Amino acid sequence: MPEPTTTLAFRVATPADIPAVVALVESAYRGDASRAGWTTEADLLDGQRTDAEEVRSLVADPDGHIILATAEGELVGCCHLRTRPGGPAYFGMFAVRPELQGHGTGRALLAEAEAQAAAAGASRLQMTVLAQRPDLIAWYERLGYRRTGRQVPFPHGDERFGRPRRPDLVFDELDKELA
Repeated sequence: MPEPTTTLAFRVATPADIPAVVALVESAYRGDASRAGWTTEADLLDGQRTDAEEVRSLVADPDGHIILATAEGELVGCCHLRTRPGGPAYFGMFAVRPELQGHGTGRALLAEAEAQAAAAGASRLQMTVLAQRPDLIAWYERLGYRRTGRQVPFPHGDERFGRPRRPDLVFDELDKELA
């Protein structure tokens, strides 16, 4: 396993990366393995976080791509970045290997996404975060993101995104101006 201080390399995911991306996202958000990191949603949701079909659609999206972070040739993080001409960029499916969380990998990957969004002409980067994750929202706020005041309903009943363990799940929209 790479050390937390290992230099990261970034590249765009291809169809060959789909199984590894699914495994990484699942390990960061669901099940007991996710509890090794601080991004776990295991207390909020059961079931899957993503699947090969969703990741395949993101890899094939002409307006977006999945950024992979690798260290010593191993996948250690990923995120989805979608840009639209004249609109804000959208950041999602952000995952870092649980045992590497808290060591700067996520911060570096987010900075890479921000740089790519700015290079594509986006003036802002938006994302949604479960409102029930105040610790994660606070982390984004320390990095310059602000709550927009808009909320997006959780897709209750669509098990492709998990089975809620509580009925009040909702996403807060966060936004950051890019330099």
